[in-house]
Amino acid sequence: MQKTPKTGYKGLVENWKSDLIAALSVALVALPLALGIAEASNVEPITGIISCVIGGIVTTFFRGSHLAINGPAAGLIAVILSSLALWGDDPYAFNYVLAAIAISGLLQIILGILKLGKFAEIFHSSVIQGIMAAIGVIIFAKQIHSAMGISTEKEGVISLIKDAFFQIPNINPFVGAISLAGLLLLIFHSKISYKLFHLIPAPMWVLVIAIPFVYAFNFFDEHNLSFFGKNYTVGPELLISIPDNILDAIEYPVFTQIGTWKFWSSVILITMIASIQSLAMGKAVDKLDPFKRKTNLNKDLIGIGMSTMVAGAIGGLPIITVIVRSTVNINNNAKTKWSNLYHGILLLAFIFVLTPLITKVPLAALAILLVFTGYKLASPVVFRNVLDQGIEQLIFFIGTLIITLQYDLLIGIFGGLALAALTHFLLAKVTIRQFIQMIFNSGSNLHFRENIGYEMKVKGIANFLGAIKMNSLLDKIPAGSNVNIDLSGARLVDFSIMEKLYDFQKNHANTGGEAKIVGLEKHISSTNHRLGLKLLTSSTRQLTNRQLKLKKQAEKNNWNFSLESNEDVNYFNSFTFFKSRPVEEKLNSVSGKTDDANWEIIDIVFEEGAFLALEEYQTTIGVIHLPLAIPKFTIEKKDFINKYLNLSEYQEKQHTLYHDFSSEYTVKVNNQSEMKNFMNDELKQLILAMDLHHLESNGEAILIFTNDLRFAPIREMSKIVQFKEALKSIIKNG
Repeated sequence: MQKTPKTGYKGLVENWKSDLIAALSVALVALPLALGIAEASNVEPITGIISCVIGGIVTTFFRGSHLAINGPAAGLIAVILSSLALWGDDPYAFNYVLAAIAISGLLQIILGILKLGKFAEIFHSSVIQGIMAAIGVIIFAKQIHSAMGISTEKEGVISLIKDAFFQIPNINPFVGAISLAGLLLLIFHSKISYKLFHLIPAPMWVLVIAIPFVYAFNFFDEHNLSFFGKNYTVGPELLISIPDNILDAIEYPVFTQIGTWKFWSSVILITMIASIQSLAMGKAVDKLDPFKRKTNLNKDLIGIGMSTMVAGAIGGLPIITVIVRSTVNINNNAKTKWSNLYHGILLLAFIFVLTPLITKVPLAALAILLVFTGYKLASPVVFRNVLDQGIEQLIFFIGTLIITLQYDLLIGIFGGLALAALTHFLLAKVTIRQFIQMIFNSGSNLHFRENIGYEMKVKGIANFLGAIKMNSLLDKIPAGSNVNIDLSGARLVDFSIMEKLYDFQKNHANTGGEAKIVGLEKHISSTNHRLGLKLLTSSTRQLTNRQLKLKKQAEKNNWNFSLESNEDVNYFNSFTFFKSRPVEEKLNSVSGKTDDANWEIIDIVFEEGAFLALEEYQTTIGVIHLPLAIPKFTIEKKDFINKYLNLSEYQEKQHTLYHDFSSEYTVKVNNQSEMKNFMNDELKQLILAMDLHHLESNGEAILIFTNDLRFAPIREMSKIVQFKEALKSIIKNG
């Protein structure tokens, strides 16, 4: 692990250059997203940038996180729209919402000071996912008409989506062309990997490529354009509007509604959604931190509360921790919290320098950004990932989604939690009194045994309602100690608790300790997912079809088989592929050991910071540990686009392109001469013959993907072993 950067002002002096460079990339991502979030929230676009400035400059000095970026987020669009709708056409509606935002910030500060951020733990993960999916659908429904260049009188999410479908023949082609260009760029940006192209992030490119359309179709003057004999209107009302004087954009809160239920329902909604998202994203950012630092969540709540209160006071949106910009920050080698400050300062400069350019950006460019955002939050991939976690998680997820769309966010949250609690009650098959007692007075305990270490026995019903008590037990386990977490006495173990225990296991390993999770042999689950809900039965848990086949294959070939890999999850960080893709689950291990090399084939689940949030993927990898030092390299098979356009061939800071290989692959190396000595013709032909998807060396081991992102068929296990044997022979002879 790298040396941990200094904190405070010493860290600022030590790392200002890397933090500033990272902040520039973050600011370029934040600018278009901030404009779009504000526009979608029915407030002036400049409001979004002001909020980013506050999130950068104010939050940094009070928060407890290291690499997170703070600002407005797409997840709060529906919250602001819902709050504005409470006051209808009242000209002071936004001012009332600003007052609610300011009070919400104050409440967050109080929650942080009282160390009550822990209460966010009781909000079930699948319910929160359902809320985010509902927000995605709402964003999509509200913005699709603007992206199509049409208007609508419809209200309600379903009505808006149906209306957009029926109005496809009425699309304004001169607006639609802008949206289509932006959409294609968002989809293919990751495939177009020229280094110069990636100096500008995808959201910023959407704005940049839209401006030539504005000039080509002359959006500056209102007029009609003909397309296939039909006239369409374009004009300045389709462009972003920003006041010449930034002070004109400042709005102030009005507290005259403070005695009404409408006001306090808005406060509660903003506080809940903003706090839950921030705390969840704070944990997600910790997973990506290369220095394995941990966020002080209560202090973080104070920081976002402080900036939210300031935002409400001068016309800004609520501030939270945002995963997209945080991921960009980490991937661009930020070291300390000061990158967040720099990104706020840079955005303030952008307001003054780039305003003439921003006013030439069409609203359709912002709309398509948000349509894409909404889709990503509620895409089929999200549903599939939730289903992989268990059918009951899908019930919670879809139930929350439907309740939210039918009623509102507040009812959606509590409705989803009630649905999860009811399902757990039915699965537990006990009386209501027993159910409550088994959650809040379960008898779970922690004790120390000489020569063994700590043992934590989990009893009763371990679900999201008992998450705070579970945290208190885990907090008592000393750093660097050995602990067995025994779940054999738990009648039901919820997804959110399994998630918490495995997060603890990973974080505890970073302190030098070891946490073993045991006692699940007699629990059953509706899924093979490691985090799936576990229910105690009287019989031993049965192996899945895949596990039975793997076990049979291992016995046939005299290999070892186990349900979980012995490979340390942190070891994967030594491979470039997993630098910003934390491995969440490792299972179904087939392994072997010889005098020359140790090898293991593992099914893994990992997360990736994608355009919106962390997305979950699964694949099968092979890891071959060699008895000698080898060059560090990455060999990746080109997909269709890169194969014919050579779009992925660019250099990175620590890697250069290696050209003495097949044009079917992109090869990046740390040292050209070492690679030339290592990559002889025999090895080259072996790699090509095996048709591997991804091959990578960290200097002492080789990582292999035989296919794209999916669990490999059983027959491909032998492929990795064959490669290992051939590789060993080539190296031995060489």
